[in-house]
Amino acid sequence: MSRVSPDQDPFRAIADANRRRMLDHMLAGERTVGELAGLLGIAQPSVSQHMAVLRLAGLVEERAEGRRTFYSVRADELRGVAEWIAKYEVFWGERLDALEAHLARQRQ
Repeated sequence: MSRVSPDQDPFRAIADANRRRMLDHMLAGERTVGELAGLLGIAQPSVSQHMAVLRLAGLVEERAEGRRTFYSVRADELRGVAEWIAKYEVFWGERLDALEAHLARQRQ
């Protein structure tokens, strides 16, 4: 069993709402720290700290162009998160189906 450092854990990285919002904004294309700061209404140093967490978790990649750095989402790194969540979607789907069947029996 491989162990993931807390700094590399995508679950920990996406636990923060601002980081999730950053990922959402980067789905539309590459963004700079300045652009993300403007979109989120938070200071550039805070965005830089959040980006460091996302980079360590492998959720973003960076591309330097002159003095600017562009960040983009590495969505394939979220596959493990999606697979984990999918188990619960099945669980809740089964529970809701059972509830629907129970309610149908009650109406009879």
